[in-house]
Amino acid sequence: MPEMNVGVSHAILEAVSAGTLAGPIFRLHVPESVLAFGMIDRTRPGYGAATRIAAAHGYAPVERLAGGRAAVFHHQTLAFSFVVADSNPKSGITERFTMVSSLLNRVFRDLGLDSRIGEVKGEYCPGEFSINIGGIVKVMGIGQRLVKGAAHLGGVIVVDGAALIRDVLIPVYRALEIDWDPRTTGALADRAPGLGTSQVSEAITSELGRRFGVAPVAVSDEILQRARDLAPLHRPKVAT
Repeated sequence: MPEMNVGVSHAILEAVSAGTLAGPIFRLHVPESVLAFGMIDRTRPGYGAATRIAAAHGYAPVERLAGGRAAVFHHQTLAFSFVVADSNPKSGITERFTMVSSLLNRVFRDLGLDSRIGEVKGEYCPGEFSINIGGIVKVMGIGQRLVKGAAHLGGVIVVDGAALIRDVLIPVYRALEIDWDPRTTGALADRAPGLGTSQVSEAITSELGRRFGVAPVAVSDEILQRARDLAPLHRPKVAT
């Protein structure tokens, strides 16, 4: 079920919001091939066509938990989410964006990359807390969702396979009537040949441990069961 990964993040957010799971929680995994559409995408006349194009290219269309525009996840990317309890989540929007983007930017720089926080003109799913390489190509995107008592940040790190993203987003964004520049899409491995998801994942995990003293834990059976219930909510709602 391609919506399951979104369902897991949704279930974690719900549990942290309810106080039944202690945060903060940083989740990191290699995703299935999905194309995640944002809330604004769903209002576009071409949304149905865009979901069909994604599926025809081998990407299961899903609806995002956090905001933003359509973004691609595949086996050469890393999906991440950060969930934190907050009684007044609106007050910490910028602080949370800054913290997560700064942490990941530090990791990429430690890997020898000229990574920078900021939007590249013409990038897909644009945002001021995106991460780019050399001010030229976007390699990480991030969005945020607020609920009562908690906040969720989620995004994608493109480790390799930038061409795969361009190939599907060109027709998808055309269907959604969104202007962008495919040349702004890049990957970490474009500047560091041989870099893979395992190496980047280990570097992020090490940085989290160094900064916060955290340790990896498995997703509980309770969260997985709730995720199965929530996953269908993230299937695209378009006419067949």
